[in-house]
Amino acid sequence: MSNGQLKPPVNEKDHRTGPADAPVTLVEYGDYECPHCARAHPIITEVRRRLGDNLSFVYRNFPLREAHPQAEHAAEAAEWAGDSGKFWEMHDALFEHRSDGPGWLDDDRLLRYASDLELDAADLERALIEERYHPRVRGDFMSGVRSGVNGTPTFFINGQRYDGAWELPELLDALEGAGAAR
Repeated sequence: MSNGQLKPPVNEKDHRTGPADAPVTLVEYGDYECPHCARAHPIITEVRRRLGDNLSFVYRNFPLREAHPQAEHAAEAAEWAGDSGKFWEMHDALFEHRSDGPGWLDDDRLLRYASDLELDAADLERALIEERYHPRVRGDFMSGVRSGVNGTPTFFINGQRYDGAWELPELLDALEGAGAAR
């Protein structure tokens, strides 16, 4: 059972953007197929822009397979791209292609996004078939369970669960307050 603490704390295995020593670290547990995560994506992008080097942002996978059957392969594709240094580019593409309509996360589209990023789509296809990145995605998911995550998106600010509104003004206030308190 969680007391609102992030378990494990942010570490070298995480995908992070922004300086590791930033005064504020925001962790999101997300699902690429989740409509709420898709709505949060541009908000997080704006928060990152406004806070700049004062924010470290970490994304952890929490695919809700029963509700979102394509989320797990999408997470595996992002992890695969991360091995080529393009996690964030794939992460953004998975959310930004939502407007393409149904099937935007099917395997054929994931392969196309890989090609668009000048990555080896055939290797991604093999990785998905072999479930090469399933353990990494499952590890993120289980860390979310240990941290008390039960839906997406779920946010943690400096290791503490944030249960407030994640609209831009409220989230910015919470992040700036956490930075000032440090």
